[in-house]
Amino acid sequence: MRLVLASASPRRRELLARLGLPFDVVPSGASEALLPGLPILTGVADLALRKARDVAARIQREQGGPAVVLGADTLVVLDGWPFGKPASPADARRMLTALAGRTHAVVTAVGLVESGVERPRAFGSPDREATETVVSRVIMRPYSAGEIEAYLATPEPYDKAGAYAVQGAGGQFVLRVEGCYTNVVGLPLTTTARLLRAFGLPAGTPEAATDRLG
Repeated sequence: MRLVLASASPRRRELLARLGLPFDVVPSGASEALLPGLPILTGVADLALRKARDVAARIQREQGGPAVVLGADTLVVLDGWPFGKPASPADARRMLTALAGRTHAVVTAVGLVESGVERPRAFGSPDREATETVVSRVIMRPYSAGEIEAYLATPEPYDKAGAYAVQGAGGQFVLRVEGCYTNVVGLPLTTTARLLRAFGLPAGTPEAATDRLG
């Protein structure tokens, strides 16, 4: 069974490679906007599946054959408000200022879509889907406006939910992570491995220290 990652994120690519499975990368063209009116956890799961469905449909149109497509989406949530990727330096500054000295949640949904697999009619739809959402807590230290400006002068904040990378220079702002560390990076490995195995792919088991500790 072919595994396809529906993401251009180098972080997700590096994390998925730790599970020991070969995979292709086909970035999704689906909208990353949350559907209005949905609770955040439901909305993030919808985004992950939307990305996977987009790529699965494209593969079937252009190439055919059985595939399992993995989509994922990550949001930072503070006081019930979702922070995606910053749209500008001013937006990144707003996010980092709001997060300073506070505890926030990082929510990542993983969605799998199987397509191109023929099954007897008695087994229902030929396509299977599954999604799971993981929540981690991140405690940020107090930091100054000058520290924010120095970080904004680097390219790192601008393609990250919440405008920081825990695994990069943005880790300087983080006191600790409670829960799955790789979830905060962008792909919860233990959850992802379990979902892949449920779809018949022999994903390895990530080391607990790698998955949970920064």
